[in-house]
Amino acid sequence: MFGSSTAVTTEAPVRLKAADGGSPLAAPITVTDSIAMWIEELSRLEGTSKKECIDSIGALEDLKAAAAAAQARFAADYDSRQRHDQSALGMPKKEQGKGIAGEIALARRVSPNQGNQHLGFSKALVNEMPHTLKALTAGKVSEWRATLLVKETACLTVEDRAEVDHQLASDQNYLQGLSDRRLTAEARKASYQLDPQSVVRRAAKATNERTVTGRPAPDAMAYVTALLPASQGVAVLAALTRAANGPRAEGDQRGRGQFMADTFVERITGQSQADATAVDVQLVMTDRTLLAGDGEPAFLPGYGVIPAQVGRDLARQGTAAAEAWIRRLYTAPVSGQLVGMDSRSRLFPKGLSRFIATRDQICGTPWCDAPIRHTDHVVPWSAGGQTNESNGRGLCEACNYAKEAPGWTVQAAPDPPDTGPVRDSRYTTKTSTPTGHVYWFTAPSLPGATPAKA
Repeated sequence: MFGSSTAVTTEAPVRLKAADGGSPLAAPITVTDSIAMWIEELSRLEGTSKKECIDSIGALEDLKAAAAAAQARFAADYDSRQRHDQSALGMPKKEQGKGIAGEIALARRVSPNQGNQHLGFSKALVNEMPHTLKALTAGKVSEWRATLLVKETACLTVEDRAEVDHQLASDQNYLQGLSDRRLTAEARKASYQLDPQSVVRRAAKATNERTVTGRPAPDAMAYVTALLPASQGVAVLAALTRAANGPRAEGDQRGRGQFMADTFVERITGQSQADATAVDVQLVMTDRTLLAGDGEPAFLPGYGVIPAQVGRDLARQGTAAAEAWIRRLYTAPVSGQLVGMDSRSRLFPKGLSRFIATRDQICGTPWCDAPIRHTDHVVPWSAGGQTNESNGRGLCEACNYAKEAPGWTVQAAPDPPDTGPVRDSRYTTKTSTPTGHVYWFTAPSLPGATPAKA
């Protein structure tokens, strides 16, 4: 795990009413205390029969939906309160809301991108789709299916979205019988009947969102995904298929998928096959792994940990296909904390940025696995912060902007939480949000760390 978090709750106590609806119980407890009691109770539940096991699975599904609805209400309420406070502080209207999605992400232990999606979902559900919210609260629709309704009506006006919400979700029993695909189709049908032009606007907007992304796959492989307009996507696939048909007919032993993959790589990078290595991939491994056959895994930035032999194969292929440059890294012998690096550049900021990016590996916000785009001053330059390794950290673009919101503070933690025998040597930062919650990020160990002894 690349980051860990510890939250400090600063919640006002509330009183719970007795089960018979009478006077509140004597001892006030917080909402989070009440939820913790439920979690503890759930850990002790056991089925007494096969029928009760199935009944409990269904009831817990209802409970998950109700919890998702409660999260949505809390998120929308916090957004409203925080925007009000930011307005009172004189923040320009176009900047109001900065940092809120980041706080939601930290609380839900997800990436900032997912936090932004959760916040948008919550606001739409609470403010514009009351019937869907009611169905979610009652457990008649799952969070995913509620999300489908929100997504499929996003291009409509508030009035038309409310009408689709009424048509599809006012009868909660109707929602229960719909599959994901049918629910999506019904939402699109209703949306088109209310506003046919919304489909055109949506298609135009989708074209602007074309992109290429990558993510790790098992066995040291990777998925590269292109989101394209339908016509272009079909054309790309057809071109790769045509390219594969010719050589296969001439006796090429590669399978169709293999040849299409090789052609894809060749046309993008100029390499002849997908197993060549003619581009800068910044592979990180120990000298023991590279030269002495050691079994310690290597690290491939943008992908993650790979087996030692795969790392050696990549280095060897790089030497055969093109020049392979070796840059020496110096790490602490126990923790693997990066303490030095060779640099071929005389531009110190560039070398320092590379050092920090190699040390942190991914964005230095807990639960964010986005690639590093910015090198950030922990203590801002305007406040006297130095441009050095101890005051620098790698962040993605979204997280760097989010922490500029009022009430956010970051410091290089002098006393990080206990993370084991190496806690005092690995680079750690402490982030505090406007509500007083605290989250920690500890840079992962690079290859070369000595395993802790019992």
